Amino acid sequence: MDHAAAVKKYVPGADDKTIGAIVKHLGIALRNRDSSLVSCSDPNELKTVRESWCKKKLGLSGDAELDAAIKSVCETMKADHDKSRVAFYYLVADKLGKLSALA
Repeated sequence: MDHAAAVKKYVPGADDKTIGAIVKHLGIALRNRDSSLVSCSDPNELKTVRESWCKKKLGLSGDAELDAAIKSVCETMKADHDKSRVAFYYLVADKLGKLSALA
């Protein structure tokens, strides 16, 4: 999968260095098709995004705010049956104003 293209579908001017940082963070998870995608219909998946990405990696707190950002990204990407985890994480970080923490 072309991770940069997946992100740039939503953010045409997305920073390649930031995309690379997300790819590096996800590492081995991107090797498996299932784990390289995000399922917005799976509550456990969304909890993982909140706990592992938003809280641990981005250093944020406040479940309601984080859940709202995740829900918003689900809405943004709803036309995609296969939601790229890299693009999803980029959009969540962008929505939460934390892209600069990744570069």
